[in-house]
Amino acid sequence: MKTPLLLLTALAVSTGAAFAQDVIGAWQGTLHTPQRDLRIIVKISKGPNGPQGAFYSIDQGAQSLPINAISVQAGLLKFAVPAAGGTYEGKFSNTDNTTIAGNWTQGPNPLPLDLTLANEKTAWAIPEAPPPPTPMVADATPSFEAATIKPSAPDSQGKAIQMRGRNFSTLNTSVVDLMTFAWGIHQDEILNAPAWLASEKFDLAGVPDKPGMPSDKQIKGMMKKLLADRFGLTYHNDKKEMTVLALTVGKTGPKMTKSTGDPNGLPGLGFRGLGNMVVRNANMSDFIGTLQSAVLSRPVIDQTELAGRFDFTLVWTPDETQFGGRGGQAPPPAAGTTAPPDLFNALADQLGLKLASTKAQVDVLVIDHVAKPSDN
Repeated sequence: MKTPLLLLTALAVSTGAAFAQDVIGAWQGTLHTPQRDLRIIVKISKGPNGPQGAFYSIDQGAQSLPINAISVQAGLLKFAVPAAGGTYEGKFSNTDNTTIAGNWTQGPNPLPLDLTLANEKTAWAIPEAPPPPTPMVADATPSFEAATIKPSAPDSQGKAIQMRGRNFSTLNTSVVDLMTFAWGIHQDEILNAPAWLASEKFDLAGVPDKPGMPSDKQIKGMMKKLLADRFGLTYHNDKKEMTVLALTVGKTGPKMTKSTGDPNGLPGLGFRGLGNMVVRNANMSDFIGTLQSAVLSRPVIDQTELAGRFDFTLVWTPDETQFGGRGGQAPPPAAGTTAPPDLFNALADQLGLKLASTKAQVDVLVIDHVAKPSDN
């Protein structure tokens, strides 16, 4: 949704219109991050309801991210990139309005990002996007063609479950992590588990035995087969009443951006740090699955009735009950900045969602047998 400009005088209307016209075009500049320099292109065009735009970080690939909330007033350009969790604010810095001096904010510390209006001779080339992978046939039930399972290094930090091309891997994951991923459940919904299931960590790597790119459902099916074949997992299903957290839509309605990604593609969910969650092309089930597997100490049930996929960033100050007790170790905000709200208020303010405690009958998975993995 575009942010309307409140223009109070005839002079303000005239000035705002001039700057709105001047901002149309391709703007480019270099963002100097602590890790490396990144070339940024901001394309702004006329839309049916005002300026619209796309944000490119061309040294990180060809993908563009939608820009919204574009406003130009009194020579100040502002916009947001929800999919990156970032905002920009800059002021036109010369008389012909071809340069903008500003800051990009994606976290606690703004970084300088000056933009220059490009022309045919100066414009940076946007890399061509790679062709989309050929999807695996929908009715295929793949297994891992070959999978390695190794104990994680004792000093490994964090954890990861990812698919790059056709290569699946995990880093520093317990069997409980693998089960919560495969079944989309909270660890409290796994009963009769020996202690080592949560304490011992493994790194996995493998590729599917069927051609094409597997769907999210097919990847999770592969993981269920691996747990049965290599860990000897057998189980049965049951129900149990538990205290859970119910996710609903707040009174103001959802505030998330609909994803423009492949509706059949894989979701992307991860963390830039404790309390900084990035979500791409994900539905509510994906979001809840990550919340309850990585963040919260209780299961979460979805009562939002929201369909489709979304892009957003959620930033909050975690407490000691989150991230397995590590939430209270999150670094304090930088000097001169305000700490983000707690998770419950962040969900309401940033996403228009509400999280509340309740009791419910939930499906549980009861382990009948499990063993440490067989040799590779």
